[in-house]
Amino acid sequence: MKLEKVTESGRAKRWYDDACGTALALEIVGERWALLIMRELVYGPRRFGEVRANLPGISANVLTQRLESLEAAGVVVRRRLPSPANVQVYDLTDWGREAAPLMRQLGAWAARSPRHDKFAFMSPASAVMSLETLVVPERLAGKAMTVALRFPDDRFMVSVENGRLHVERGERADADVTFTGDTMALRVTVYGKAPFTADGANGGLALAGDTAAAHAFVEMFELPETITAPGVE
Repeated sequence: MKLEKVTESGRAKRWYDDACGTALALEIVGERWALLIMRELVYGPRRFGEVRANLPGISANVLTQRLESLEAAGVVVRRRLPSPANVQVYDLTDWGREAAPLMRQLGAWAARSPRHDKFAFMSPASAVMSLETLVVPERLAGKAMTVALRFPDDRFMVSVENGRLHVERGERADADVTFTGDTMALRVTVYGKAPFTADGANGGLALAGDTAAAHAFVEMFELPETITAPGVE
């Protein structure tokens, strides 16, 4: 590959005078909210209002600015869904979606911090990404199942097959297990290992379907050990 000098007129002003790819990555996604906006788009296109609703604290102006910056960087694309939806949505480009494993790795690293608040807000996209992040790979061996997750405003399917876990937005009628509830209920059930109930009365997800498969699914995930380091609170 031929090296070419990129002049200041050929790109936005740089934050760092550094050729490291990490420095460039920070210039692309290092602004506040940028990476979380990308997280919300990992599982498919979202309308502006849907992204904003799942990022408490972000203003419409800031969201607009970040989307424009990510679009200019080639990470996000704006398009219109065909009829009957006929609405404008934002989606990750193929290159933007390649950052998803990096988000999961970064999340797994940060989840070990004593500052990790396990009871703070989580969007549905964040919650299902946590499943991909905190699955214990060796516990997938020999398992095959489909699990539907019904959140109040979103739906996901989690498939386990051939030692791999796959998440996609949407729902199918043939799920072995259907869990219903909010993202806090998911944490209570999956990470807190709360007993199953049909109505979620214990604060966890409401369960319908194969109870044995539900138990096997929940046992695939585990919170990481919190670090102990001098001066870290």
